[in-house]
Parts: sequence; C-alpha cells; structure tokens
Amino acid sequence: MTRADFWDNREQSQAVVAEVSALKNVLEPFHRLEKSWEDFAVLAELAELEGEDSTLYLEAEQSWPELLQALDKLELVSFLSGKMDGNNAIVTIHSGAGGTESCDWCSMLMRMYTHWLDKQKFSYEIVDIQPGDEAGTKNVTITVSGEFAYGYLRAEKGVHRLVRISPFDANKRRHTSFCSVDVLPEINDDINIEIVDSDLRIDTFRASGAGGQHVNRTDSAVRLTHLPTGIVVTCQSERSQHKNKDNAMRILKARLYDLEDSKRRAEHAAESAAKGENAWGNQIRSYVLQPYQMVKDLRTGAETSNVEAVLDGEIDMFIDAYLRSDSNA
Repeated sequence: MTRADFWDNREQSQAVVAEVSALKNVLEPFHRLEKSWEDFAVLAELAELEGEDSTLYLEAEQSWPELLQALDKLELVSFLSGKMDGNNAIVTIHSGAGGTESCDWCSMLMRMYTHWLDKQKFSYEIVDIQPGDEAGTKNVTITVSGEFAYGYLRAEKGVHRLVRISPFDANKRRHTSFCSVDVLPEINDDINIEIVDSDLRIDTFRASGAGGQHVNRTDSAVRLTHLPTGIVVTCQSERSQHKNKDNAMRILKARLYDLEDSKRRAEHAAESAAKGENAWGNQIRSYVLQPYQMVKDLRTGAETSNVEAVLDGEIDMFIDAYLRSDSNA
C-alpha cells in the first residue's frame, strides 16, 4: 500500500485495502485480548497477595467473566477459517408446500434474519422477492455484506420447520410449515467462473412490488437462465436494468460455484453421510409455538424456550453452537 503506483488500478487497490481491513479485524482483537490477559495476570497476582477481602480481589473477580467472554468471541472467529468464510453472502429463503402457511413462515424468517443482520451491523439488500398469492412471501433473495458474513450465515443453510396454531385457520388447528434457507458465498474476482454468452437466456420484465417513481414502470427486472444447468436467477431491486443484470450475474456465479463444490463434496461419501442432504424432511431446526414453546437445532442440540427472542433475531446461540460443532467434525 505504500508504493507510489498503488492506486493506479483502483479495483485492485480496493481489494487490497479490504484484505488489510479483514486481517486487522482478526489481529487487533487478538492483540487487545493479549494485553487484557497480561493486565489480568498482574491484577490476579496482586489480589492474591492482598487477600480475598481486598478491592483488588473484587476487581479481579469482576474482570474474569468479561475476559472469558472476549476469549470466547475470539475463539469463535478462529473457526471461520474456511476458504469462503470471509466472503459476503447470498441468502435465499424458499417457502415449502403448504400455501399461505409456508409463505407466512418465509416472511417470518426474512424478518428474523434482517433483524439479526441489523444487530450485527451487516449491510444487506433484498435483490428479489416474490410475494405470496394471499399473504407472506414465496421466496426472497438477500445479498449480505460484512466481515465473515458467509462464515456465520452458512450455519443457517437447511430446512426450517414451524409448528403453530395457524392464524389463517378459522378452526384454530395446529399446522406445520417448512421453508428452506440456502446460503452461498459471493464469489471474488480472483475465482474465475466462465459463463459463455450462448449458455445464457436473458429475459427482462417489469418489476413487481409496490412501485415507485421508476422501478415497476419499465422493463428493469432481469431473469437469467443458465441453459446447461437450468439455474434461474431473478433480480429486480435496482431501477437500472444494467445493475439488475450485474447483480443477477453475481448470484449466478455463486450458484455455479456452489454446484461444482457440491459435486466435489459428493465424492466424499463419509462426509455426506454424516451431514445429510439439504432437502425436505431433513430439517435443521424446529420452531415450536404450540402446544409448548421451544426452538431446537437438531444438529447441535442447542435449544431455548424464548421463541419470541429467536424470531426477533436472537440466533447467535445457534450459530455459535454450529460453528463449534462443525470445527470438531
């Protein structure tokens, strides 16, 4: 970065700056914790000399839980060492069979994740959303930007199951709904994903939604179909057709990379058998609102009865538990 020609290539320079920032986000907390640990060691030694009735002993007792919490947080970051863990993420939520019930569950999950993203201070954009026929959302795609966004959110990939008394059932019967959550890493420019123009079908159409000054008055929405694989990507968040196409291409590259990565993972039969497929009937987490209240992750055993807090974005306990168990797998 100190070279005179550093900013000659702006895109490359910005990538280097981002990499430096990412490294600092790991190193600086480590150095701060190292300093705190050294300070605590001195404090504990002095407190032991003065005895349990001293103010230093009380200060050491109060500092110890904070130090453990900081160490816990730093340890969690050390589990985010996968090749793509530091990348931005693309999150897609699909409603399952069940009509309005599943569409409403899809909206609830979208609200849960956007609240969590706000608390983490991650920036995000809803690039595509398909409303349900009567209520809720059929599917939604969200791009997430932030340090280790994919590393954290990959813990959410799988099928999520909701059990509750349906607000759409006049007879107040209990219903079970399913939604699948797919999480992909955004592909960096240094990974070459070649897409031949002849393999693409590009359709444009008017964006759906509430409207505005421009967004649904022109054919700004873009749908890309990758003919060899059948992968379809739709983007309609931007007013510019060009920007929507760029966003769609980013998502398509991520899905193609994931498809190839899945093929490689499938070669490791033992790993696949242990982790199971991301398919209907293989839910990773159950959210039970009736007849009792409980959210339980079926992979790690992490559970809580505070369902309201979870649906309001308090999902750190499940992400932490997954990352720790995955690191020991």
